[in-house]
Amino acid sequence: MKKNQLGSSDLEVSEICLGTMTFGEQNTESDAHTQLDMAIDYGVNFIDTAEMYPVAPRAETQGRTESYVGSWLKDQARDKLIVATKITGPSRGFEWIRGGPSVTKAHINQAIEGSLKRLQTDYVDLYQIHWPDRYVPMFGSTSYDSKNEHNTTPIMAQLEALSALVDAGKVRYIGLSNETPWGVSEFNRCAKEVGLSQVVSIQNAYHLLNRTFEAGLAETCRHEDVGLLAYSPLAFGHLSGKYLKNPQAKGRVTQFPQFTQRYSKINVPEALHAYALIAEHAGLTLTQLALAFVRSRWFTTSTIIGATSLEQLKENLGTVHVALSDDVLNQIEQVHQQYPNPAP
Repeated sequence: MKKNQLGSSDLEVSEICLGTMTFGEQNTESDAHTQLDMAIDYGVNFIDTAEMYPVAPRAETQGRTESYVGSWLKDQARDKLIVATKITGPSRGFEWIRGGPSVTKAHINQAIEGSLKRLQTDYVDLYQIHWPDRYVPMFGSTSYDSKNEHNTTPIMAQLEALSALVDAGKVRYIGLSNETPWGVSEFNRCAKEVGLSQVVSIQNAYHLLNRTFEAGLAETCRHEDVGLLAYSPLAFGHLSGKYLKNPQAKGRVTQFPQFTQRYSKINVPEALHAYALIAEHAGLTLTQLALAFVRSRWFTTSTIIGATSLEQLKENLGTVHVALSDDVLNQIEQVHQQYPNPAP
């Protein structure tokens, strides 16, 4: 599998990254280990997790995903793998995480120690802020409203604490997630100003139904040398096509309907049907079309996939051999112009 350099770091990550948020909720520990083994066999060297996982978040399961990864990781050649995890941002009702998580120095130190213990490793290769400490519109909200601003840990203070982890050897590089162009620029401006660790990656949603990254973030990340780790490339399973065939098909959409509001917007069904038709005419599955599209973008460093079954995982991993023709890409652009970003 092709490897790409992650931003300004020296990390060479596989073009597909195994996401793990199903481990501990929809997948058992044995399932998790089998998925990890299969991904490595296909050439994946990049694993992404978070202290918050699994999803849907619950106090009873919080941290279980990292533990499942850790019980597998302890028997692997650690230096051959790139492991990423995340610190939970300010509370969205997750009071069981450090009494209400934030991104202060104390919270960062407590969070990394918990993650390292669960992962059974001395360091993580990439440590990410799961979502900003400050207010930003996200997870389906798209309009910034200054009335929602609140007291926040200064970005410089966050960077100082994260850089201290790099200096201590507990973290190799730092990254952001669910960030904005201003956030990426400000983190790296502060880092350059006083010689702290710079941000090397951003993990944001990017898929056929949400290409908002292509506006301000694509330009910002190019100039700041920040690589995109594209999450939700199948739009919570919608771009697998299974819900087109059966709206009640087993999956996260039907199991966790509280997470699907961004996919219940106008023009989502129309866009899905249009992309499915392109895939059919090209002799591809919708999954193949969707994942190959994300992988084809010049700014995508790695595409994060997740699955609940080995059959799904095998199909997703196999899409690395799919290349979209110029004609198919042009057809995708025509649909995008007709239904731009229906699920941001």
